[in-house]
Amino acid sequence: MAYGGVRAEEVAAGPPGLVPGSAPWRGAAVECALTAVMMFCVVTMVRWLLDPASPLFIADLHLALGVVGALVAVLLVGLILSPPGRGSGAHLNPAVSVALWLMRAFPGRAVVPYAVGQLLGGLAGTALGRLVWGPVLQSAALSDGLARPAPGRSSMAVFALEAASFAAVALLISFFVAHPGLARPMPYAVGLVVGLIIALLGPVSGGAANPARQLGPAAVSGTTTALWAYLTAPFLGAALGALVHYGFTSKRAKSDTSTSS
Repeated sequence: MAYGGVRAEEVAAGPPGLVPGSAPWRGAAVECALTAVMMFCVVTMVRWLLDPASPLFIADLHLALGVVGALVAVLLVGLILSPPGRGSGAHLNPAVSVALWLMRAFPGRAVVPYAVGQLLGGLAGTALGRLVWGPVLQSAALSDGLARPAPGRSSMAVFALEAASFAAVALLISFFVAHPGLARPMPYAVGLVVGLIIALLGPVSGGAANPARQLGPAAVSGTTTALWAYLTAPFLGAALGALVHYGFTSKRAKSDTSTSS
C-alpha cells in the first residue's frame, strides 16, 4: 500500500522495495528522487501561476492556489502509483513516515533514512527549479516556491493550522492502515485531501503540511518566516493521528473480543 504504509506482512521485513534485512537507504534514495520531482513541479507551478509577469498568472490568490491544489493532487496520485512510488511507499513527507511508524505500519529503522531522503529531495527539487527558471524565482512574490502565511498571521497560528492540516492527512492514512482491504482508492483520497489543504489553507497558513516541502524553498530563498512552525507542526499532527488510530483500533479490538466471547 503506497503512501499509506506497507502491508502487514511487510512491516517486519522493512519498507516496500527492500530486501528483508537490508538497510533502508535504497528506499530512502527513491524517496529523495520522488520528493525532488514533487518539489520541482511545485516550484514550476508557482513560477508560472503566481508570477505577475507570467502569461499564465492568476491574479486571484484563492483561485491560483485552488489550481495549484488541483495540480498537486494529480501529481501526488501519479507519484504514488508510479513504479518507484510503489517501491518506496511514496511517503514524500517525513511526517508521513513518522505517522506510519507510530501506527506500527512502518519499521522504525527506516524513519530517519526516509526523512533524510525526503528533506534532501526537497532541497534538490527546489534548487533544480531555481536553476531551470532562473532569477525570477527570487522575486518577493515567489520566494522559490515558499509557502507563506497571510499577512499578520502569527507563527503560533501557523503552527496550529499546519498541525491540524497534517492531522487530517494522518487520520486518512489511519483509515487505510486499519482497513488494508480498501487500499485501492487510497492514492486518490490522499491527493484530494492534500489538494484541498493547499486550496483552502494556502491563503491562510501556506498549506504546506510537509517539512520537506517547506525546507527546500526556505533554504534556497533564505526566508525563514515561521519556519520552525512549518517544520515541527506536521509531527504533532502525526502524533494526534496516531493517538486516534490507537483509540479506534483498541475499541474495535475490544468489540471483536466481546463479540467472539
